Amino acid sequence: MIRKTEELSKKLGLTFNNPQLFTAALTHRSASSNNNERLEFLGDSILGFVIAQKLYELFPTASEGVLSRLRASLVNQSSLAELARKHQLGDYLLLGSGELKSGGYRRDSILSDALEAIIGALYNDQGMKACQQWILLLFAEKLKNLSLDNWQKDPKTQLQELMQSKKMDLPDYTLMTMSGLAHEQTFKVKCTTSLTAEFCIGSGNSRKKAEQSAAELMLELLNKDTK
Repeated sequence: MIRKTEELSKKLGLTFNNPQLFTAALTHRSASSNNNERLEFLGDSILGFVIAQKLYELFPTASEGVLSRLRASLVNQSSLAELARKHQLGDYLLLGSGELKSGGYRRDSILSDALEAIIGALYNDQGMKACQQWILLLFAEKLKNLSLDNWQKDPKTQLQELMQSKKMDLPDYTLMTMSGLAHEQTFKVKCTTSLTAEFCIGSGNSRKKAEQSAAELMLELLNKDTK
């Protein structure tokens, strides 16, 4: 820990009744058995709920799939690490000597976990309302910049554009099975990409719908991998 926790809490606009909770939220497992892992677990759930509720209010016409992708775009690891860096969170982390030497205070996973742990600590200290207010303040700019324009594109288009943005091969769709009578057939399609060794299988009453389903599952998988 390079700087005093009081500096960070002031910068974040937080005052803890139990300052030890805040210290624990900034403590990596490499430094102490009294670390932030349990607080991070709690904070992760609270963050997901608060952002989901806000998106539900902001976009009343958005489908469940669109809302899920919007939430994933906000609460993934890189997004949280970006917010942590904005507040110089790395300067306040308590790390073991090994993590200090390897630059753990710059690592996305450690920064994002610490931010979620602060949310968990705040919940334990002051309850849900305080958490909700602080999270919405923390994400205010990101929420303001959200638009449905891109997120309402169909999953196949979104996945294709994602691969193109990374200059990688386009997704591959393989028909696995086709069953049922002619008027009520079920198609199963496998989607693979060069971004992950895992694959997704979607189903639908047409090959096109099965491909869309597989693409949507792949997008969800890739979003989880970045968390």
